[in-house]
Formats: sequence, structure tokens, C-alpha cells
Amino acid sequence: MKLEKKEKDMLEAFEQGRMKPVPNVTREISRYREYAKAHFQKNKRVNIRISQSDLELLQKRAVLDGLPYQTLMSSVLHKFISGRFAEKSA
Repeated sequence: MKLEKKEKDMLEAFEQGRMKPVPNVTREISRYREYAKAHFQKNKRVNIRISQSDLELLQKRAVLDGLPYQTLMSSVLHKFISGRFAEKSA
């Protein structure tokens, strides 16, 4: 399995004992889950018109990724507006 640089750095830190356990990890996980839930709460509905072919391609891609197509669409939009959307280089 190929690791990215950040993952390699984390693995190295773990193996060298430079990582410290989080006190009361269960409480911290719960706290951050609540932060994420509040941040990503979907509370607005949007209707858009797209071409039939784009919708079909979106639905096929969603099946390949194991997601509902609306979730995939929302994820792509979120990545784009947050500056984390990157096109694949040719």
C-alpha cells in the first residue's frame, strides 16, 4: 500500500514514540463529531437544472463511489467552494 507523505510522517512519529495519547479520547471523539455534524448540517434545499447526460454520468460515478448522487454532487460543490477541488492532470 502506497502512503502519502503526511501518512508516512504520522507512521514514523508513531513508530518512534513521538505521538501522545489523547486524554479521555471517547469524550474528544464525541465532541469533534458534534462539531462536524453542526458544520455540515444540510438545512437548505437547492433546485438546479442540468443536462440529462451530465445527470446520468453523475449517477454512474456515484454508484462507482458507493454514494447517493446527491451526496456526491454536494461533496463536489463543497470541495470547489472551499478550494480543495483539484482537477486530475492529464
